[in-house]
Amino acid sequence: MNKTLKNILLSPFNLLYKINPVFEQKLMFRLKCKEKLDLNNPITFNQKLNWLKINDRNKLIPICADKFTARKYISDCGFEEYLPKLIWQGDDPENLPFDKLPEKCVIKVTSGSGNNIFYDINENPNKQDIIAKLKTWLKEKYLLAYGEWHYSLIKPTVIVEEFLSDGEHKVPYDFKFFCFNGVSEENRVGCIAIDSGRYIDHCRNIYDKDFNFLPEVSFGFKRDKAAVIPKPICYDEMCKVATVLSKPFYHARIDFYIIRDRFYIGEITFYNGAAYDMVTPRNYNEMMGSWINLSM
Repeated sequence: MNKTLKNILLSPFNLLYKINPVFEQKLMFRLKCKEKLDLNNPITFNQKLNWLKINDRNKLIPICADKFTARKYISDCGFEEYLPKLIWQGDDPENLPFDKLPEKCVIKVTSGSGNNIFYDINENPNKQDIIAKLKTWLKEKYLLAYGEWHYSLIKPTVIVEEFLSDGEHKVPYDFKFFCFNGVSEENRVGCIAIDSGRYIDHCRNIYDKDFNFLPEVSFGFKRDKAAVIPKPICYDEMCKVATVLSKPFYHARIDFYIIRDRFYIGEITFYNGAAYDMVTPRNYNEMMGSWINLSM
């Protein structure tokens, strides 16, 4: 949906959120998930994520959701070696050093989702168009209606990172590790989603923690059996890293890319799909919910 149209449609919900955030979140959940949001006895994954949006104000969440400040958190945890190389960071797109950028790189705004530009000098990129797009993204307002409170505390900036390629896809497979405080201390990974065909034909396959493909489980995206892959060589190490990074939280999604058997950390997310992605079948949604222990 066009962002301008979305903003217009959500403006009444943004206003309602300012007046009564709990009521607005219940209404939004009803519209998005087609069921009642029971905050007194949340059961499913989506219900508990919405409970967390309202009740959890962990000060690390906005730090880790910002793609720039998350780098320090990741480094402090001892995992700087798994970060893509940072080429540039700044507040003003006009200062982007185009003449010093590598042939290929990724230009990002540090808040929100999907605000990425794949820069390739061989495609004759229009520098003024890139600057204009970045300025628009930097001005985008946090949508109160979705209840993702942490974005209101992030001052977005622009970063440029090295371009990661597996040699086959413009965007390599995106490994999303869903980690939970109620799984185990040793390995908090409950399941893994692998995205393929980003920006072309987006598919998402779901695997259990032992890396068995779950063809019956969907997170609201098309599944692609042709994209089912074997367990990566570095899988166990990725689980260890995801477990450490997610430890301060009830739940966190840690994203990775694998390039020639070496993995890189992409980002940390707390409310997958703004906590509205349709997880099916229902019993799997409930099982994921059971992995979040709200009493801890």
